[in-house]
Amino acid sequence: MLKIAPSLLSADFGRLREEIASVTEGGADLLHLDVMDGHFVPNLTFGPFIVEAIRRLTDLPLDCHLMICDPLQYGPLFAKAGADIVTFHVEVEGDPARTFAAIEDAGARAGMVVNPDTDVRLLEPWLERCAMVLIMSVHPGFGGQAFLPDVLQKIPVLRNELGFERDIEIDGGIGPSTAGAAKQAGANVLVAGNAIYGQEDRTEAIRAIREA
Repeated sequence: MLKIAPSLLSADFGRLREEIASVTEGGADLLHLDVMDGHFVPNLTFGPFIVEAIRRLTDLPLDCHLMICDPLQYGPLFAKAGADIVTFHVEVEGDPARTFAAIEDAGARAGMVVNPDTDVRLLEPWLERCAMVLIMSVHPGFGGQAFLPDVLQKIPVLRNELGFERDIEIDGGIGPSTAGAAKQAGANVLVAGNAIYGQEDRTEAIRAIREA
């Protein structure tokens, strides 16, 4: 089943209740939350207390993407704040086994993320633990970048070579012109920011991506 995940990074945080309601009513399946620490990526977004506020505003699943240097310490905090799934980067140094356990013990499902230049086979030791794999189709840290089509080659590797059968999410430059290729490659969760929140009619924007 194809799932559409609007990225709140592109929403107007001054009207957060209305922005969440517009995509909920428009047919979104989950909400994507981009967490950046100013170290792993050069931008800085929000912490667990914002996730708590978002949790109070919606019943949609919250998909929390950690672009941070210490997911072991902070991942459980986002889980306790209300995230349903917490993903962290394979590129981060540390102990993935402990990070998976800490996030799961805090009440969320856990998954891993690969950057555009990272070999997806690095995930192989952890795929049994992954509730989701997130493939970045732009370089992480900023919204509005152009889609990198070469990353689609990672998805058949995950599906066919490595046998991963759970959710594969793709994030970056997704819209009506790129959603079809992502779905055809095997992704089933599509994150879209500007392609949804940059449109006045959010219902039509979600429909256009889903039908593409």
